[in-house]
Amino acid sequence: MNQLHNFSVPDFHLPFGNAKHPQAARANEEATAWVAGHGLVTRALEQFSGIGCGHLAGRVSGEVPYERVLLLAEWMAWSFVLDDQHDHLIRNGELEAWRPVVGAITSYLDTGQADGAAEERNPLVNGFIDVCGRIVDGMSEACADRYRAHVRLVLRSLDQEAGNRRADARPTVEDYILLRRNSSQLLPMMDMVEAALGIDLPDRITGLPQFAEVVASTLDVISWGNDVFSLPKEYACGDTNNLVSRIASRDRISLRDAVGEVENLIQLRIEDYLKAKDRLFATLDAEPGTGPALRDEVARCVRTYEDWMIGTELWQRYECTRYNDERFAAGLEGAYTRPDLVSVA
Repeated sequence: MNQLHNFSVPDFHLPFGNAKHPQAARANEEATAWVAGHGLVTRALEQFSGIGCGHLAGRVSGEVPYERVLLLAEWMAWSFVLDDQHDHLIRNGELEAWRPVVGAITSYLDTGQADGAAEERNPLVNGFIDVCGRIVDGMSEACADRYRAHVRLVLRSLDQEAGNRRADARPTVEDYILLRRNSSQLLPMMDMVEAALGIDLPDRITGLPQFAEVVASTLDVISWGNDVFSLPKEYACGDTNNLVSRIASRDRISLRDAVGEVENLIQLRIEDYLKAKDRLFATLDAEPGTGPALRDEVARCVRTYEDWMIGTELWQRYECTRYNDERFAAGLEGAYTRPDLVSVA
């Protein structure tokens, strides 16, 4: 019996406002064209466009120039292809083809140089080099270093998720939560938004425990909510990299009851975020070296995190067809997925 028959996503009641960039739809069209132009998607473009990368980028970018919204949408589009392609290789037992891709991406992150001629490289690598090069060009050196480090964490988390899908390997709930903060792929995107807004906080601020808790709670709220939206697909294809599945297994409860548990955890995590935010500003106000300009920059940065929480919620619920597509809910690959995108050597 299907535990998720007539499944619906509960409301998460996020207490934040959100404004969407007026050219988000245009960004979605152009990001889809970018994906097609790089050969990352060659069919079912309408289905890929329905993911709504431009709409998501438009909800989380704040008041940035359109060019930066589009760049974020292109990065998001590449990230979705990355995630789907990795899933394809896992399903088909072809993960040996993943190593050269990761190697080429990591090499570019380390050196800023592309190995080999473009026509000899994989489209996934070529797309990465194109968009990554333009991303770091618009960042300070410190922000670019953070962005590169976060991309490396994303790649590592994909390997961890692949390992977790073995029958003999199931992460604990606690381990999964830590992994999800990276596999969500949010941190590099957050770096992009902060750079586009001219936010570049010093290490003494980002190193504060209170700041780290603001970031962690933000990542958890978004990731756990996404796990609920994506649960039907992941359950259908046997992917247990999902907080609902992990809690159901740990507590020996039904998936429906576990959804209720995750809903409660999200509400508690929102409260954690609000308390951490208050503690952060109390700490800043108690330090004599915190002037109005720095406090304002921290406030602008924190505001972007609230945009991310409510923006992703609205995008998933109203603008993204990915989570209610029949193929997705049945655990099938997207019709746009290219089986030959990464070939086995």
